[in-house]
Amino acid sequence: MQIPIARFVLRRPLICVAIFLFVGFLVLAAFPEFFAPFDPSKQSLLERLQPPGSVARIGGGVHWLGTDHLGRDILSGVIHGARGALLVGTSATIAAALVGVTLGLLAGYFGGWLGDLILRIADVQLAFPFFLLAITVAAVLGPSFPVIIGVLALGNWVVYARVVRSETLEIRERVFVEAARAIGAGNARILALHVLPNCIPSIIVLATFNLAYAIILEAGLSFLGLGLNTGAPSWGLMLANGREYVATAWWLATFPGLCIFLVVLSVNILGDFARDELDPRSVQESS
Repeated sequence: MQIPIARFVLRRPLICVAIFLFVGFLVLAAFPEFFAPFDPSKQSLLERLQPPGSVARIGGGVHWLGTDHLGRDILSGVIHGARGALLVGTSATIAAALVGVTLGLLAGYFGGWLGDLILRIADVQLAFPFFLLAITVAAVLGPSFPVIIGVLALGNWVVYARVVRSETLEIRERVFVEAARAIGAGNARILALHVLPNCIPSIIVLATFNLAYAIILEAGLSFLGLGLNTGAPSWGLMLANGREYVATAWWLATFPGLCIFLVVLSVNILGDFARDELDPRSVQESS
C-alpha cells in the first residue's frame, strides 16, 4: 500500500530530513561548480583566517564559513570535498559488495572445500587491524584512486560474504530452488535468478551502513595525508589542516567535521529505515 507523500512526511519526519540531507550532498557532489562561491584552491594570505560571514577584501563576496590558514574559502572547500567523499565511499561500497556477494553465494551454494576456503580467507582478513593495514597499503602503493578503493573494499567485503553465505545456505534448500534443479536449470541460473534476488534486501541494508563506514575511513586516510592526491579539497585533509587552529580559528575544523557527521548520520538513518522496510523479521518484531 502506497503512502501519500504528505502522510509519509508527517509519519517519518526524521527519514525525510535524512533524505533531504543525503540528496543535498549528492547534488553538491555532482555540481560543486554551481554552488561554490569561490575557487576552493585559490590562496590569498590577505584573506587568511577570516571568521564566518566576513566580506572578501579582493573581488567582493562573502566568506560564509570563513577562510583557512592560506586564505581559501571554507564553504567552497566543503562543497568540493563532498565529491571526493561520496565518490570514494560509493565506489568502495560497490566494489566490496561485488566481491563479498559473489564469494558469499559461492560459499553458501556449493559449500565443501570452496566454502571452507572462503571462510578461512575471511577469518584471516578479520584478524588484521584494518586501519593499520589500510595505512600500510596506501603508504606503500601510493594514495591513488584504485588503491584507496581497493583498500576500503578489502576491509568491507567480509560482512557481505558472511551474511550472503548464511542466507544462501537457507535459500538453496527451498522448494523453488529444488524445482529449478528438477527442470534442468544450471547452477549459474539458479544463483542469478533464484538465490541472489532473495538476498538483495539484506545486501541493500548492508550497503547503506557500509557507505557511511567507507566515508569515515576515507576521511581518516585523508586526515593522515593518505587520501586521494588529486589536489581537490578533502574533508579529512581540511580537518587535519584545522587541528592546529582549534583554539584561534574554530571554523577550520568545525565545518568539515560537521559535513562528515551529517552525511554519515543521514546514511545511517536511511540504513535503519531500509532495514525496517526490507527485513521481514524486524517487521514481525515491531508488530
